[in-house]
Amino acid sequence: MTNRPNIYAAAPVDRASLRRKDEDWLTEAWLAPASRVLPVWQTKSFVAGPLDAPRAVLLPAEGLDAVPIFLGLMEDGAPLFTVDLSMVEEPDVLPALQGHGRFEDLRVTGPLMPEGEAALCAYARGMVWWNARHRFCGVCGSPAASAEGGHVRLCTNPDCATHHFPRTDPAVIMLVHDGGDRIVLGRQSRFPPGMHSVLAGFLEPGESLEDTVAREVFEEVGLTVTDIQYRSSQPWPFPSSLMLGFTARATSIDIDTGNDELESARWFDRDFLRTHTPDETFRLARADSIAHRLIREWLAEG
Repeated sequence: MTNRPNIYAAAPVDRASLRRKDEDWLTEAWLAPASRVLPVWQTKSFVAGPLDAPRAVLLPAEGLDAVPIFLGLMEDGAPLFTVDLSMVEEPDVLPALQGHGRFEDLRVTGPLMPEGEAALCAYARGMVWWNARHRFCGVCGSPAASAEGGHVRLCTNPDCATHHFPRTDPAVIMLVHDGGDRIVLGRQSRFPPGMHSVLAGFLEPGESLEDTVAREVFEEVGLTVTDIQYRSSQPWPFPSSLMLGFTARATSIDIDTGNDELESARWFDRDFLRTHTPDETFRLARADSIAHRLIREWLAEG
């Protein structure tokens, strides 16, 4: 396998974080003729093109009356923003949008888009999500205003004035193997029919990533593991996670899903995974996920 980034990572933009504190510069950038906007509506991304090959649509800022969130500078130096248009019941009525595209769920379009565009849409979606859900100070309850290009929410109570920063929830996702030709795959009841994936779980306070891998594997399937190895990571804006991918070797083999975290889990061998045609009884995690990559890398190694 190549060392290419996972889908939704490596957005082709200079985040220009030092510019965020310069309100005058941000205002000029927003009004500049070269500025572009990647709009979001109810967590959906603005795309155009055929269903099987959608492309992200970047619009001029003119006519988009919303609080801008600065994403950075594009490769040609043009400022790039996103805006949340969720307050508009029917976004198609906005003249700035008409005829330029449609809003689609990134979970559907992401795997079909050029990877750089999918990463930009993921970045925009994540920033809009966080701003929409942090409208009030978590310390004193006062309204929180957008600051630093939307990368800070500032409590408006002068006696509090707490700065709140975008939250990313770290989660581990791990391929558990037996040291040979088998891996553990499981499914949750919320998965689409037939879908199986590797194990995953969220980091808890006071844990290292390796601690989390071991704990989650034991909680979900009752196995103990060793040889925990980091592989790669993936921003996962559904809604706000960073998936940290690992492999681990099981030191026990008897699977126990009695804690009800999983609907089912069992060992699968390489030959089955290489030859089985996906159907309603068995298929792997979606192609844009780090879970899918972990499995494909393991298959390629054997």
